[in-house]
Amino acid sequence: MRLHSPPLAAPSLEESPSRLPMFRATLPPSDSLQPYLRRLDDSRHYSNFGELGAELTHRLANAVGCMDRQLVLTSSGTAALVAAILACAGRATSERPYCLLPAYTFAATAFAAEMCGYELRFVDVGEGQWWIDPRALVEHPLLNRAGLVVPVCPYGAPIPMASWQDFHDSTGVSVVIDGAAAFEQLLSGSLQISRNVPVALSFHATKPFATGEGGAVVCRDSRRIAAAYQSINFGMLGERKSRTAGFNGKMSEYHAAVGLAELDGWASKATEFKKVADQYRQAFEARGLAGKLVTAPLIASSYILFVANDASEGASITQGLREAGIEYRYWYGQGLHFEPYFAEAARDELGITNALAPTIIGLPAASDLRPEAISRVANAIDAALGCA
Repeated sequence: MRLHSPPLAAPSLEESPSRLPMFRATLPPSDSLQPYLRRLDDSRHYSNFGELGAELTHRLANAVGCMDRQLVLTSSGTAALVAAILACAGRATSERPYCLLPAYTFAATAFAAEMCGYELRFVDVGEGQWWIDPRALVEHPLLNRAGLVVPVCPYGAPIPMASWQDFHDSTGVSVVIDGAAAFEQLLSGSLQISRNVPVALSFHATKPFATGEGGAVVCRDSRRIAAAYQSINFGMLGERKSRTAGFNGKMSEYHAAVGLAELDGWASKATEFKKVADQYRQAFEARGLAGKLVTAPLIASSYILFVANDASEGASITQGLREAGIEYRYWYGQGLHFEPYFAEAARDELGITNALAPTIIGLPAASDLRPEAISRVANAIDAALGCA
């Protein structure tokens, strides 16, 4: 799989036979899809909440410890975010036009809020962490004009859900969690499902659990899930009348088929991802670099991250990776405020984000990445640090 390169990603090395790609997705093989596709042939129900979608909803809800009515599938992770925002906060109003969100995230977080009419206000992450601190936002000068806060689970890492529930309860401001890569954290219980603060998930091919494209909204409050369901169905619920803001955000039955086959093989895939993370840790520990490596289970298993001491060291490492024919990625770029489209967006002082972003380097990852490839990455970084 070829990914579009965000700012500061390695240049394409696709023509080189020795290139080590950044990420190669693994989805269920076509043979495993056939039983589900035959059911589509029989039912001729290809979209609009068919039986495969209902089965996937049930199996996913059971896996993460909630009821069917507390989870709704969507066509993408971005659609999940938009649906959750419309369900909880609705579209922006003149009294509360702002969305507070971290600058350190992927562009989808901001685009989803914009699609619901919100003006963006980028805030800084907390000292010593990669996510925004709810305690800091309680005193934010724009809080009384904010209709929405979108915290992010960076790289799928768990964030303090109870604190965000308390923030919502005490301020009345709607909170939607961008947990795009946090499916594994929900499975393990490291990320709790909140009473009425929803989590939006992505099942994109770059995520550990993947349907190719897809997503879900999860929340204990079944009324909010019903509202999210309504929003992805053109504002219709129980009758063919659009009564709320909506769009077409439903997961197709074809993607549900992929999701069901993915669940069938999930235990094996999860084991393979764990093996890769273990091998990375062993390779970097052998070179005295284990303390700078971040892998699952702290983050989603589709990410392998190296944390440089500062921007200068990060630049040395990425130069070494390029010279060794190894792709890398700054998954969140240098922060959304450096993206051309968001350059004029309102922002707080972003000193922590500015220092952090150049240091978090994404390394090659895949469920079938071989030990020799991992050693190659570790050797390149070790050599780069030795020359720095």
